[in-house]
Amino acid sequence: MEIFYKVMFFIIGAVMGSFFHVVATRLSNNESIISPGSHCPKCNHYLKWYENIPIFSYLFLRGKCSKCKSKIPLSYVIVEIVTGLLYAACYHSFKFSFDLIIALVFVSALITVIVSDIEYMIILDEVLIFSTLLLAILYIFGKGLEVAAYHIYSGVGAFLTMYAIKWIGDKAFQKESLGGGDIKLMFLFGMVLGLPMSICTIFLATFIAFPVALIILFSDKENIIPFGPFLSMAAILIMVSKLQLTDLLEKLIK
Repeated sequence: MEIFYKVMFFIIGAVMGSFFHVVATRLSNNESIISPGSHCPKCNHYLKWYENIPIFSYLFLRGKCSKCKSKIPLSYVIVEIVTGLLYAACYHSFKFSFDLIIALVFVSALITVIVSDIEYMIILDEVLIFSTLLLAILYIFGKGLEVAAYHIYSGVGAFLTMYAIKWIGDKAFQKESLGGGDIKLMFLFGMVLGLPMSICTIFLATFIAFPVALIILFSDKENIIPFGPFLSMAAILIMVSKLQLTDLLEKLIK
């Protein structure tokens, strides 16, 4: 049954990943996420049901629109696969529990953040506000007001910590060191991971981003690196692995 559940969560995640990519793309371009329906951005061909199956449709169509033959961005199938794997990983870590619901909401929000920040250099306020309110409601009705208040306070603490880092960075480099979206993103991290581990995401994200920063620095490309995707990857890694500060300190001491 465990394999069955993981496969089911992968399928659900792949479907949701396709939706999250659409949400990130359309909201970033100030378009409706409801209408029009799924279509080719080049020729406006409306996709038939069999052209809109996550992963399989991309392979069946060989990565091209069935009408105009323009290439379908590879990012679509990558997001579908990654989201499917992350949904399955969330089930593996939390089984059927309240924490699984929180994890799925968290991953869903961050997948959308990653797509919008990589493709459009935007962390969408709509996604952050919706996911934050949804998490607050879940904590209130699932754990009670006292626990919900703790998670909200943790979010505020993470937000203020990131704001302080941005202020110091702006002063040190005499230019904007972090985007406003990165700061607001930390509120979401604090709510789910707690204050100590949300701060750890900053250091882990910096470590993950370092090789990419070096490649861009020594290339001819413009030296603009969105930090939101690295923060999101670090946060997901910490959440899925259920890493705690005490565990981290113990490993560092050893």
